[in-house]
Amino acid sequence: MLRPLSLVAAGLALAIGTATPVAAAVYKWTDSQGRVVYSDQPPPPSVTGAELKAPPPPANPNAAKELAQQEAAYQKRTSDAATAQAAAAKARADEADHAHGCAMAKSTLLQLADGSVPITRYGANGQRETMSDAARTQEQARVTAWMRDNKCPG
Repeated sequence: MLRPLSLVAAGLALAIGTATPVAAAVYKWTDSQGRVVYSDQPPPPSVTGAELKAPPPPANPNAAKELAQQEAAYQKRTSDAATAQAAAAKARADEADHAHGCAMAKSTLLQLADGSVPITRYGANGQRETMSDAARTQEQARVTAWMRDNKCPG
């Protein structure tokens, strides 16, 4: 006597075996009016036709989908790399600007500290004015605070 599980397995195997797709034949012939006809039905007996061979099935039915996924992943990697490169370039430029600003502030502090050299500036009226000692001290404090706020060395 067959076991119920064996019957289920046999039925499943039979269902899978009959469910596989069968490639339909394609026929080509010229009808009486000179038109080329393609059909899955054989031509009438009065007309000679040829059975066309179907193209082989694709090696990977998901090939187009996988190719699109690979292309999307490549585009993302390229975009991410460009973004990272731009961020790195911006960081380098910011660091160079910071270093330049710190160097200019340090130079200004040295000039302000040397009291033997007069420093002139243009006033609001457009005339040249020599900085007083009080103005020098105030400017030194402002530049020193800027250097501290911007974490300049020295």
